[in-house]
Amino acid sequence: MGTIKLMHAKLHRVQVTQANIDYVGSITVDPVLLDKVGILPLEEVDIVNLNNGKRFSTYVIPGEVGKGEICPNGGAALLCQPGDLLIIYAYEECDRQEVLQGGHTARVIVAGEHNNIQDFLIQTLVPCEDGKTVEFHNTSMIDTILESTQK
Repeated sequence: MGTIKLMHAKLHRVQVTQANIDYVGSITVDPVLLDKVGILPLEEVDIVNLNNGKRFSTYVIPGEVGKGEICPNGGAALLCQPGDLLIIYAYEECDRQEVLQGGHTARVIVAGEHNNIQDFLIQTLVPCEDGKTVEFHNTSMIDTILESTQK
């Protein structure tokens, strides 16, 4: 059946904190956000700017921990300005048959003010008994995330 590309991580409605034309490429993202959704440094991401509709691809580099930084660098800085809202997606190649049999999980952060975590979603594809289809489930885990950060 071949391979398919599925979203495994998304930062939804993160706000650009600065744009740095003088850096050589990439987008700088707070490592706390990267860690929660499982995006690795240097991983390729697709980005949509909700303010102007522009779309681009680049790679991620970690910024300072806990600062909420979202900073498009290099040419990407020309596509964004501070205050713009972005959606940052990361994908992975998956064997279609393995997904139909074993499912798939994606992690999504919905950002609030200062790029804090407003909601944390686990989106899953759950195999059906027929082995040919999957069901989509979308579960908020924000209470679990908040509890783990308060310990």
